[in-house]
Amino acid sequence: MLGVAIRLLFGVVMASETMRDPVTDPLLTPKNSALIIIDYQPLQVTSIKSIDRDKLIQNIVAVAKIGRAFNLPIVHSTVNVKSGRNRPPIAQLRKVLGDLPTFDRTSINAWEDVEFVQAVKAAGRKKLIMTALWTEACLTFPALDALRAGYEVYVVADAVGGTSVEAHEAALRRIEQAGGKLVSVMQLLCELQRDWARTQTVSAVLEILGELSGSSEVLEELVNPAETSS
Repeated sequence: MLGVAIRLLFGVVMASETMRDPVTDPLLTPKNSALIIIDYQPLQVTSIKSIDRDKLIQNIVAVAKIGRAFNLPIVHSTVNVKSGRNRPPIAQLRKVLGDLPTFDRTSINAWEDVEFVQAVKAAGRKKLIMTALWTEACLTFPALDALRAGYEVYVVADAVGGTSVEAHEAALRRIEQAGGKLVSVMQLLCELQRDWARTQTVSAVLEILGELSGSSEVLEELVNPAETSS
């Protein structure tokens, strides 16, 4: 975005290089990544202490919208809904994901659930963008197993949470030490978009950016200066 602003400011016309192969690109792309969402249920959300709960909800909803906007394969898992011991995912998330199927389990570690692992394999992507509650359990355990299985794991650090700051941070360190990578919601959004010339997703990206920042007017001005000034 800063680069766009600089080019507009100085009137320099610059062309993007030829688009990389989106499957082999070392960065995250819509063609090499899958999104994992685990256990954003009322019980888990209300027990979070490492991040403001409203911010957590805003961020996981943004992540889900990013997944939808870029047509990522999404594997959505819940725990203990069928048994009646837990409730379905929060309404804000269900509104975005719609009729996307959920893989309900009894295991704390989703990677020990056969249907969940089959769904991940069926997505056919080696880069897994992972979100879950809590960080110290339902995120850490499948993240470590996925890394051992040969996947690349990217944790959206500001869309996950733990029962304490210490538990959350210790869990993220453990994942990093095992080879996982941390990203933010904003970084994920920009990495998947990468170039404003990819116009198919610009509108959705601006909408998500506006929701995250509180306003999309400045971003609209940067991307479409003629339209906003007319």
